[in-house]
Amino acid sequence: MSDNNETTKPRHFIQQYIDADIASGKNEGKVATRFPPEPNGYLHIGHAKSICLNFGVADEFKGTCNLRFDDTNPGKEKEEFVASIQEDVKWLGFDWQDRLFYASDYFEQLHDFAVELIKAGKAYVCDLNADEVRSYRGTLQDAGKNSPYRDRSVEENLELFEKMRAGSFPDGEKVLRAKIDMASANMNMRDPTLYRIRHGVIHHQTGEEWCIYPMYDYTHPISDALEGITHSLCTLEFEDHRPLYDWVLDNINIGCHPQQIEFSRLNLQYTIVSKRKLTQLVENNHVSGWDDPRMPTIAGLRRRGFTPASIRDFCDRIGVTKVDNSIEMGVLENCIREDLNEVAPRRMAVLNPLKVVIENYPEDKIEQLEAPNHPQKEEMGTRTIPFSREIYIDRDDFREEANKKYKRLVLGKEVRLRNSYVIKAEDVIKDDRGETIEVRCSYDTETLNKNPADGRKVKGVIHWVSAAHAVEAEIRLYDRLFDHANPEAATKEGKEFTDFINPESLETLTLCYLETNLENAEAGQRFQFEREGYFCRDSENSSNGKPVFNRTVTLRDTWDKSGKN
Repeated sequence: MSDNNETTKPRHFIQQYIDADIASGKNEGKVATRFPPEPNGYLHIGHAKSICLNFGVADEFKGTCNLRFDDTNPGKEKEEFVASIQEDVKWLGFDWQDRLFYASDYFEQLHDFAVELIKAGKAYVCDLNADEVRSYRGTLQDAGKNSPYRDRSVEENLELFEKMRAGSFPDGEKVLRAKIDMASANMNMRDPTLYRIRHGVIHHQTGEEWCIYPMYDYTHPISDALEGITHSLCTLEFEDHRPLYDWVLDNINIGCHPQQIEFSRLNLQYTIVSKRKLTQLVENNHVSGWDDPRMPTIAGLRRRGFTPASIRDFCDRIGVTKVDNSIEMGVLENCIREDLNEVAPRRMAVLNPLKVVIENYPEDKIEQLEAPNHPQKEEMGTRTIPFSREIYIDRDDFREEANKKYKRLVLGKEVRLRNSYVIKAEDVIKDDRGETIEVRCSYDTETLNKNPADGRKVKGVIHWVSAAHAVEAEIRLYDRLFDHANPEAATKEGKEFTDFINPESLETLTLCYLETNLENAEAGQRFQFEREGYFCRDSENSSNGKPVFNRTVTLRDTWDKSGKN
């Protein structure tokens, strides 16, 4: 430790496990992990935890981490998902180098190992359909019963399996099952399916070469072993699958037996981290796509303005345990606030504009005022902001009458414009409905960016933009996608999880005015709009061609403990 006050963060149980393996000389001191996503959707924040853990452990122990696609279900997989997953892992800051693999790379070897199991009398071809397989499996209280096809001869099973591969049977007519124990207390060990038939699908890697596809529980341990993985890290829902993981490797001739270790999955409040349900949100148009900024996908978080550093920090803060827990959304939001507070340049943007005319300011005069890009970081430099007779302020920053707690512009009183002059509201102009459409003000020429010499105290400071130089933009105010802390659990109340979509998760402001320095902001650039929050330039323009800025997060948490915004 470099400081007596500095504390060392406790090592989580997986680090301790690997420490013990290295100390005992297991795996010759090597550490090899893998991140094995299925390319049937975009990665979400839960996957980010696994990515950080697998690549982080490999980096800490000077080992390796592979990126391997579990592509054994081609009916739901797409090249789009393969590309997005690679982009997300790289964006988070991790590099698999030359270790990019697909489970489909091993299809021939997986087939040969299945033949080996058949020859050893440990696998058989079964003719039961899916419903019959379920009924034969039994329940948690009652043992299952053997399939009537369980005692087929090795020769018959070999012949039938090769006919399955050759495409002689339609989908669902036959499967290859492991012969384990139909009375096992572990349902996963009751003769699980190893292969099923899938016609009419084109695999994104192997095309139409195969019409039989291996199951995940069979493919995963063998893929790990073929790649020399030492520690197979997965979430707790696979704990009951570990005996099958070990059974597969113990019953084939393979020289490596990785250790499966389970950790708790990430459960984040006010969102969904089920890929199946995220797919439903996309396909049923509840959101605009996988990268909708309200989605908990890494692509959605990136588009919303989250940084890789903030997500890595979040994963580090929540830790790695074997206990399921529910993380408050505020933890994630605070991570991005803290990061952007340090690195985001400041800019001014008026989201609900009200015109102000400074009557004693020359009509043809334009000043270039200097403003810091960050109030605490001189190294981030300054920018110039045009100032003119007509400006826009936020409508909420003006009242004709107000009490002493209101520190903004009030008729007959003064307020300071950020990085500019003190102005005084002298009069208002209203439309036929009585709504204020313009405020007439005066300004004090001696108050540019400094406290006035005459001792007047001006407590309020508001932001503004020059009307003649303002950039018109569309602003999208994103908030939490759900207004229930646990929308999945809420379905027990007889509702669908989509019933809890927050109707205020997106508010679109079609006419906002930004300072001119934002005109050429690049897609993905992040800023603090002073007094408004943190915003990110979207990758697309509005339908009217205006630049779009997405709100990443408010300046402070606006949700209370009861779940109200």
